[in-house]
Amino acid sequence: MARVCQVTGKKPMVGHKVSFSNKKALRRFLPNLQVKRMYLAEEDKWITLKLSTEALRTINKNGLMATVKQLRAEGHKI
Repeated sequence: MARVCQVTGKKPMVGHKVSFSNKKALRRFLPNLQVKRMYLAEEDKWITLKLSTEALRTINKNGLMATVKQLRAEGHKI
C-alpha cells in the first residue's frame, strides 16, 4: 500500500535538503501515517485504515461513521 492517507489524501512531498554551505539536494517529506484498526459499531465490524495524524483528529471531531460515509460517497472501498 502506498504512503497515502485514506481520509485526507496526504502524500509525500519533495523539497530541498539545505546544507550549511547552502548546497541544495532533493529529499522527500513523508506524511506522519499511522495504521489504525477501528471498530465500526453500526456495522458490527473492525476496519483498518492508514491515516495521517490530522485525519485522526478529523475522525475524533466528526465521528468514525460520518467519515466512513463520506469516503464511501467519494467511491472509496471501506
